[in-house]
Amino acid sequence: QVQLVESGGGLVQAGGSLRLSCAASERTFSLHAMGWFRQAPGKEREFVAAISWSGSNTYYADSVKGRFTISRDNAKNTVYLEMNNLKPEDTAVYYCTADGDSRWHEVPSSGYDYWGQGTQVTVSS
Repeated sequence: QVQLVESGGGLVQAGGSLRLSCAASERTFSLHAMGWFRQAPGKEREFVAAISWSGSNTYYADSVKGRFTISRDNAKNTVYLEMNNLKPEDTAVYYCTADGDSRWHEVPSSGYDYWGQGTQVTVSS
């Protein structure tokens, strides 16, 4: 069972930046693909970004490509989401996820096994 704890959310003006962190409890963290999803009020949860075991492969939703960067530090069991040039439409609860069934090179956009509790990101115009 992987436990995930997000941090780093908050209120920021449009054009600003935030960095989200997600700490994992599992010793086999390095064997999990990791991802970030978000859910805005009244909308379905949507994929944001994913990163493979070693961090060599990443994948982004079109809506965040070029603005967001996902990274991981396996020594610290932590995954990050650097968010730049934030827009009001980025306002959502952001969730960290882990996939224990992925292969080393995969960057899944669905089918995740474990979820964090979420952290709120609010972008004002």
